[in-house]
Parts: sequence; structure tokens; C-alpha cells
Amino acid sequence: MVAFLDKVFDANKRELKHLEKIANQIEELAPDMEKLSDEQLRAKTEEFKQRYQNGESLDDLLVEAFAVVREGAKRVLGLYPYHVQLMGGITLHEGNIAEMKTGEGKTLTATMPVYLNALAGKGVHVVTVNEYLAKRDAVEMGELYKFLGLTVGLNLSNMSSEEKKEAYDADITYGTNNEFGFDYLRDNMVLYLEQKVQRPLNFAVIDEVDSILIDEARTPLIISGQAEKSTALYTQANAFVRTLKKDEDYTYDVKTKSVLLTEEGITKAEKYFHIQNLYDISNVTINHHINQALKANVAMHRDVDYVVQDGEIIIVDQFTGRLMKGRRFSEGLHQAIEAKEGVQIQNESMTMATITFQNYFRMYAKLAGMTGTAKTEEEEFRNIYNMRVVVIPTNRPVIREDRPDLIYKTMEGKFKAVVEDIKQRHDLGQPVLVGTVAIETSELISSMLKKKGVPHNVLNAKNHEREAEIIKQAGQKGAVTIATNMAGRGTDIKLGEGVVELGGLAVIGTERHESRRIDNQLRGRSGRQGDPGVTQFYLSMEDELMRRFGSDNMKSMMERLGMDDSQPIQSKMVSRAVESAQKRVEGNNFDARKQLLQYDDVLRQQREIIYNQRDEVLSAENLREIVEKMIRSVVDRVVNANAPAHEDEEEWNLRGIVDYCHSNLLHEEDITLNDLRGKEPDEMVDLIMAKVKARYDEKEAAFGPERMREFEKVILLRSVDSKWIDHIDAMDHLREGIHLRAYGQIDPLREYQSEGFAMFENMIASIEEDTAKYMMKAEIQNNLERQEVAKGQAVVPGGEGETVKKKPVRKKVRIGRNDPCPCGSGKKYKNCHGRLEA
Repeated sequence: MVAFLDKVFDANKRELKHLEKIANQIEELAPDMEKLSDEQLRAKTEEFKQRYQNGESLDDLLVEAFAVVREGAKRVLGLYPYHVQLMGGITLHEGNIAEMKTGEGKTLTATMPVYLNALAGKGVHVVTVNEYLAKRDAVEMGELYKFLGLTVGLNLSNMSSEEKKEAYDADITYGTNNEFGFDYLRDNMVLYLEQKVQRPLNFAVIDEVDSILIDEARTPLIISGQAEKSTALYTQANAFVRTLKKDEDYTYDVKTKSVLLTEEGITKAEKYFHIQNLYDISNVTINHHINQALKANVAMHRDVDYVVQDGEIIIVDQFTGRLMKGRRFSEGLHQAIEAKEGVQIQNESMTMATITFQNYFRMYAKLAGMTGTAKTEEEEFRNIYNMRVVVIPTNRPVIREDRPDLIYKTMEGKFKAVVEDIKQRHDLGQPVLVGTVAIETSELISSMLKKKGVPHNVLNAKNHEREAEIIKQAGQKGAVTIATNMAGRGTDIKLGEGVVELGGLAVIGTERHESRRIDNQLRGRSGRQGDPGVTQFYLSMEDELMRRFGSDNMKSMMERLGMDDSQPIQSKMVSRAVESAQKRVEGNNFDARKQLLQYDDVLRQQREIIYNQRDEVLSAENLREIVEKMIRSVVDRVVNANAPAHEDEEEWNLRGIVDYCHSNLLHEEDITLNDLRGKEPDEMVDLIMAKVKARYDEKEAAFGPERMREFEKVILLRSVDSKWIDHIDAMDHLREGIHLRAYGQIDPLREYQSEGFAMFENMIASIEEDTAKYMMKAEIQNNLERQEVAKGQAVVPGGEGETVKKKPVRKKVRIGRNDPCPCGSGKKYKNCHGRLEA
């Protein structure tokens, strides 16, 4: 293990040596740059662009370009990038992740690689976690880029297509991860090529890269349209679930958050809904609604997982504690929570386009990122995004004191100690930032502090509008700020007058998060730029992380030792146990994201094929050749199905071929049984295609070539879009039930890949049949317009990243739960295959 760690740190040391060398070359150019006038400095941009056009690479230009930006920043912003910021900038240009501690100036660091890559003229995207930061950085750093002769765009969610197009056409575009992803999806739903807003994806620099590429990786972006469904079943299922008793009717596993009906619960459900067998395929919808109502009532907690505001259920982001307005839990869970809380139930929606952040960002030609905490997830960044994490040293040494965790027996004892610690520090005048994992914890501490008469600010999802202002004040003398994890991101806490002498900012964590990164972010709020500071985490044996990973032994040991609630343990062993629990959770989360990506890759390949074909349709002048190929493909299939070459001619169903042609392709007099008799299958295909082309020519002559070309586009786009939407929906259903195949010792992923491929082939065949039928049979009207298949809106579900609709219902014989299993095992159905269907 030690040897492995040495290797890792050696790799980082080697990388730093390479960066040092280039940073020194940049600094050597400083005197030359100082001598240039503003005009001469600005003229360097055109010179670099010209040299790039003439064959020099961006790597060749790096040293000079960075030196120009450095000098420009000094003149325009009054900031002069440090040596370590140059190193961070080079890391970003090389397509890696720069881990830079809080307060080390990541925003300024990014200006150098962004400028350099913008010289290629292909556009650079700077991605932030929210629109406030995107606006702030576009305005502040935009001054520098404009001074150097580059254009800057800002991409916001409320902009029109024209405004977005202008933002994307700029050399540098600022925006959020959501908006970039949604624009990509919307671009692949447009009806005219000129309606697209994005250029090909070139280079992206992602701020808070771990938040976007890891924390949000399991959340797909979805464009959805309304699917009209009754909401009564949600209310019914909710009323039923409220009659159930824990352990008697259902079981709840805290670790996995899964809720399952017991035998008793199943029997009650069958009685309540007047059905014979809950696991019969015809009762899939009822089963699904009961499961979601159970999850809503048992596993989802108000003010932890969601809040109720103005009659709406609003999701709380578990990583940042922010309210995620506009997001909805998927699989009908959101509706189940609406039923639970008695607010208006909104309709489920139908997925029209979807992509995960993992697959969206992997489409960029080059990707880079920066954050204060990425090293713990390096394996994931390397495996999934092919990016290395380079730990950049701080400009000044970190002198913050990180104290070992204090562990209490109960939560009550822990919170008393936390409040006492805050009060003592407040009395001295030392500012305190208290980090909590859940909203309810922040409110509990707030009420305890009120009783003690300690003035304080609470920053949680309920009042995050004042976020920047509250955080600004958090470093002032005597300030006490209670915050959910959101305080770990984006804004700096600067120390007020006299605070350094009091020991700097004190950060108090009220429990460990399941991810070490989030804990490290909280620690990193203190001790910026060589300031003093102290961090202390308070834990209890009743914390969720401790409960999930076997704290019972430790708790009973404390009781045996006769320790009461006022005595904490300060033990390296316990801290190590907590860390190993966190590593286990991180490992599980990584596996889940990796698996999601493997499943999503199946859809990614299909999405790329469809989107490329769509672009071809939009950009082609004449689609007749493509349409004729599609019709031939249809005719081939019809002939092969009715007159297979390996069968005797007497067995052929020529009537079937003629009937198909009459219904879908030709007029009745165009082809008869006699025309087909005595011909080989390929001769039949040629004959039918000759008749099709003749009809096509007639149609074109009647309506004119120009209208015919537009008609081809209208028909093809409509076919592709409607079939693709149905296909995404069908893939959702497949994905939902595929894990059951594991019971039969079959790899669900492999099954998903092969069945998904077969479904895709069927979709392509269906597109061809639709196109053939409408091209040959539909009349061209005067109002020839391309139309959207359905109106879509952007939704980011807050669930586990899968959007699930109702399953297809297949008729099958009803089997009672106590009947013998039809598989012949001799067992009752409920104890055999009835179990598997659960």
C-alpha cells in the first residue's frame, strides 16, 4: 500500500516538475510584456490567430499566450496570476483536472487556458454550477477577454434561440451544465438547420468539476412532453399505504432505503384493490403505484429530501442542500409525494429526449475541470472521462488546524456539545461556520442557539436567495453562520478585522457526509490563502453514516465503560472507521454511476445514429434517393416474408405482397397477382420498385420538384421524431424490468444491449414503413409545414436517474397466489415464480 501511495505522489511530483518548467518560461516573459502598450498587447491576439492558421499548434503558443493574459489581467483586473495559478492553467489546457484549494483563485486561473483555446476560433465553454456564478464570471473575466480582443457570450435559461445562438457564436461562452446539455437536446429536435444554436462541441472548462461530473452524473437531462394519465391511483395507493404497519405489512432497510411488502401486506393490497394476484402482469400499474407510495411515505422525508412550498413539492439537493425548483422525482415518485402531502398531483410526462452529463461532456473534443476536492475520485475521472487529477500546491502554506473527530453516544449529547462550543467561540468573537447535512439539523441548532441567546444566520435551501450576502459576512468578528453543504461552494469567506488574532474562522461539522469530498469542501472554507483556522467534526453513534455501518458495537462498548453523554471519545480508530465507511459508500456510488453509464452507452450509440441521420435530412437538398432506399428496404422485407427463397413457390403468399402494395405503396391497378407469378423474389422487388418510381415521378410532376423536396423532409422528420420518442419510452420500460433476468443467471446488461439493439432495428424498420406509406399514399396539401411531434419542456429528475413510465400490458392467464406454479416445481405460485415477479 505504501509503495502504491508513493507511486501516486511521485506521479503528481513528476507532473508538478513539468508544470514548474513551463510556468518559469511564462514568468521569464513578464518584463517583455510589461514594455508593450495596450494596443500592442491587444494586437498579440491577432498575431496568435494568424500563427495558428499558419500551422502552429496551441501548445506552441502556450507560453506567450499565457504571458499576454497575465499582463492583461494585471492591467484590467488588478490581479497578477501567481506561479501556482500558471501551473493550474497549464493543467487545464492539457485536458486534466486542477485540484486547487478554496481561495486560490480558480476563476483567474481559467482565463489563461480559455484565452489560448479560444484562439482556434472553435468556441470555448466555461461551465459553472449556477447562473449567478456564470453571470458573475462572464462580467468580471469578460473585461479581460474583451480588452484582448475576444468576444464573450452568456447562455441563460430564459434566453430566446436568437440570443442563445449569439452567445454560442462568441469566442467564449459562459453557462451552466444544465443549459449546455438542454441546448444540445433541443438542437436535435429542431425542424430547420438554422434553428440550431450550438456549434460542434470543442473545449469545456468545468468549474466545481466533481459536483457536475460525479455528484450529478446519475441525473439525466430530460426533455419531456405531457402524458395524460389519471392521478386518482396515486391518491388511492397513498390511502392504502397509510393503513399499513411497519414490520407487519412492510419492511424498511435503512441502508438501501428500500421498502418491500410482506406476505401480509400483499394480501391486504389484493383485498383493498379487489384483485386476485398483485403480481399478475395485468396489475403492474397498481403494483408500481403501491411501491412508489411506500417509498414516498417511508423513505422520503419532508425538509430532508424535499420541502413543501406554495403548494408544490420541491426537491432538496442532497449534496448542496439547495432547492431544485423545476426538477421532479422520476418514476411517479414525485406524484406519490404530492399525494402524501395533499398537494395537487401533476401529470406524469413522456420522455422526448434524454442524455446524462457523463455522455454529454464526453462529446467535447477536450475537457478540463477545476475544484478544491477531486483526488478522492481520481479513478472515476480517469476511467470515465480520461482526465488526470493534478494537485496544485497552495500559494501560501495551509496553517489551519484540522482536529480529530469527537464522537458522542447520542445525538442529543452531540448537539449540546456543538452549541456549547459555538457559544464559547462566539463569546470570544471568533467567527463560526456550522456545516449540517440536512435542513432539519440546521433548524434544530438554530433553535438551540436562540435559547442560548447567540445571534446567528441560517443558510439553507429555504433562504438561499441571501446566500452570497450571508457568506460574505461569515468571516466577520462574532459571526455565527449555520449552513447546509451549499456553503462549500462558489463564494469565498474573507476574514474581518481582528479575526486572524482570534484564530481565524472556526468550521464545525455536525456529522460526516457519506462522501469525503463534501467534508473536505467544508474544511476548506477555513484557512484560505495562509489564514489561520480550525475545523472540528462532531459525530454521534446515532448518525446515519454510523448507523448504516455498524456503530452498535461501539455504542455498547461506550455503555459498558459507563460513559455518559457529556464525554466524547476522540479516537483515531473511530475516525478511521468512519473514513473506511465513507470509502465504501463512495465505491458503491462509483459502481452505480459506472453501471448507469454502461446502460446509457447503449442509448448513446443509438442517439448518435438518429441525430446524425436527422442532421442529414435537415441539410440535404434532395432526399429522393434516401426515400427510395427506404422504400426498397420495406419492399425487400415484405417480399422475403411472403416469398422466402428457401420455400417452394407453391408455399408463397403472393396475395399478401399484392395486398401490402395496394394498402401502402401503389394504386390497385398498378400490380396484380399475374405480374408476380413465375418471378424470383429479387425480380418481384425490382418490378414493384419500377412501379413505385413511376408513381413517384407522377407525383413530382404534379406538385413540382420544390414542393416535393419539402414534402420528403416533412414526412421523414415526422417519422423519425415520433418513432424515436416511442423508442426512448420503450427502452425505459426495458431498463426497468431487465434486472429480473439476473434471477435466471443471465447478465442483465448483456440482455439490455441485445434487446435494445433488436428494438432499435425494429424502430428503423418502422421509420422506413411509415416514410414509404406516407410518401406514396399521402396527398400534398397547400399548408406544407414541418411540425413538432410534441411540445417538450426541460426537466431534470431528482430521482436515481431513470425515468420510468407504465409498463406494456400483455394478456396472460391469471394465476392465484396459492395455485400450483405452472413451471411444474410443485410449489405454490407465490413461493416460486410469483416471488420472481416481485
